[in-house]
Amino acid sequence: MACRAEAVGLTIDPLFFAELVLMGTVTGFLAGLLGIGGGMIQVPFLSAMLAHRGVSAELSIKMAIATAMATIVFTALASVRAHHQRGAVRWDIVRAMSPGIVVGGLVSGAGAFALVKGPALGIVFALFVGYSATQMLLNRKPRGTRVLPPPWGQAAVGSGIGLLSGLVGAGGAFMTVPFMLWCNVALHSAVGTAAALGFPLALASTLGYVIGGWSLPPSIPGAFGYLYLPALAIVAAASVTMAPLGARAAHAMNVQAFRRVFAVLLYGVAGYMACRAFS
Repeated sequence: MACRAEAVGLTIDPLFFAELVLMGTVTGFLAGLLGIGGGMIQVPFLSAMLAHRGVSAELSIKMAIATAMATIVFTALASVRAHHQRGAVRWDIVRAMSPGIVVGGLVSGAGAFALVKGPALGIVFALFVGYSATQMLLNRKPRGTRVLPPPWGQAAVGSGIGLLSGLVGAGGAFMTVPFMLWCNVALHSAVGTAAALGFPLALASTLGYVIGGWSLPPSIPGAFGYLYLPALAIVAAASVTMAPLGARAAHAMNVQAFRRVFAVLLYGVAGYMACRAFS
């Protein structure tokens, strides 16, 4: 069932602009530092911003997810360039997983996303973030003999990652990084490779959101289906500026310690989204 659009007189006032710039700055730095797309931070805050300005709960969650994923297209490009310059991207893994990720992202964005109601997406998002935070805290060490599956196996894993990531507006790094670490890929290479995989995932999912929301009438000024273009432009500009700085910091600091702190914050984000879904 497609989400019913409602006409809302929404403008980018100075406060809204500042909130979007701050969100883009933080998520861009985290994208470079941890290899994430930033959707797990953007979705709860952007949905709250839209809801506060009169957008329905149903539509605000879907617009936040779609817009957050679209910003990852730009953030991933900036982040992966910095990681590639440091030799931290496993392009063989990118080539193997990308076909599955693209298929999963398209199916999710064009089909499943439009059918699932906003509150249900909020619950899925909360569970996904909670799982990701737990993976960060556990930091399990894989057996030394474990290796990556063949390319067809990596593509199959990628399709599942693309499907779930498209539903929750995340760049997939919270699944691709644990998967690569589980297969004994070095941490810095896993983070850099996850950033590279975020680009085809975000591009495919965004295309899916456009297809899925093609028949949706304009709900607010600047909306294009499920995408809110003004927020996309502002957040993307800020995040692209900060992503290379985060990537440089990833090679100069104890990322594991930072990941544990970030995991605790993610539990709070998961709880907030769960409360919104049930309210």
